[in-house]
Amino acid sequence: MVEIWLLEALKGIGRFFLNPLVYWSVILVIAVGYKRIKEERLNFGFKVFDVFSEWKGTWGIAITSGLVISLITLGSGMVLSYETIIVLSIMTILLSITLRFTMLSASYTIGITYLLLLLAPFLLENQTVMDVTLNWETNFTALAILLGLFLIVEALLIRRTHRNQTFPSLALSRRGFWVGQHRLKRMAVIPFFTLIPIGMIGPLEPYWPYVTIGGEAYGIVLIPFIIGFDFIAKGHMPMQAAQKLSKFITLLGIGITLIAAGSIFISWLSLTAIILAIIGKEYIHYRYRVGDRARLPYFHPENEGIKIVSIIPGTPADRLDLLVGETIVKVNGRKVNNVHDFYIALHDSGAYFKLDVLDDAKEVRFVQGAFYEGDHHELGLIFSEKPYREKMKKVN
Repeated sequence: MVEIWLLEALKGIGRFFLNPLVYWSVILVIAVGYKRIKEERLNFGFKVFDVFSEWKGTWGIAITSGLVISLITLGSGMVLSYETIIVLSIMTILLSITLRFTMLSASYTIGITYLLLLLAPFLLENQTVMDVTLNWETNFTALAILLGLFLIVEALLIRRTHRNQTFPSLALSRRGFWVGQHRLKRMAVIPFFTLIPIGMIGPLEPYWPYVTIGGEAYGIVLIPFIIGFDFIAKGHMPMQAAQKLSKFITLLGIGITLIAAGSIFISWLSLTAIILAIIGKEYIHYRYRVGDRARLPYFHPENEGIKIVSIIPGTPADRLDLLVGETIVKVNGRKVNNVHDFYIALHDSGAYFKLDVLDDAKEVRFVQGAFYEGDHHELGLIFSEKPYREKMKKVN
């Protein structure tokens, strides 16, 4: 029995590389990264984060959550057909082809896949254009349970967003001045094992496989499931936005998982879970957008000092542990109230500099350092000012 499981597991890993999502995930993150870098150059005149930054910091949660979900799927005997996996892969590609991560939530990828598989037999049987015979078996309960579990994973990924690793941009406020905003944006590939109705693994116990679509012997497949999110934080600090979104998506995920588990006994609850997942995610998006827009821009020009909008990785500011959202009030004892004053005071300081910085508690802390050969001439700090593209229009 152990040899059979190991053999099927190796086959499942091999099937992983046959899934187009493995290659699409690489293409997607590169395309999104290059698009973001182009926007950063238009806003700031230089690249802030590298091309793979949307993917960085996700692998720990991806592998851990993939192992946990694999234990649940294999332990419960959760079976997915090849047709289900193919439709899910196609739907994931179609929903992300615009290079936006917003629709890569399980609420949409699994939710729309569920509805499509549910309606496909009816739609194809009542049309005369194509002569199609469907023999697909779909495990709707398994899809609904997976949706709930992946919503919880999405919430964990959002909560793990680091303060200095959200993506800055500039926008015009309602009063007509330029303010900073951030994108909470990440993409992760969650590899998890599940059963397929083709293989050499026989039932282990009378109850297993429990969440099944029939069959007498089963195989294993490793599926690369893509999760993505993209939220704009303009009226919030990025970390405050991440905590708020993570909380509500976690509650939604737990609720959907419980309802979906109930569909083992009452089949129509799986459809209820899917509909609630889609509506619930849309409601969270709507409430967050309305709340964020109602607030004053967080990264607005200060009366005293200048607020740090972002920090370029690997620069002096990054080494000195300056944080996004802190406010610089003095450079070498000289007060600074705008970006021009900051640059003048910094360039007049020579090789060494000392900054007075207001932290989150509005208490002053002192930061000092030195310029080294090859360092960013502006310390690697980004502030709210007129975009680079607007400055170039005036020059030309």
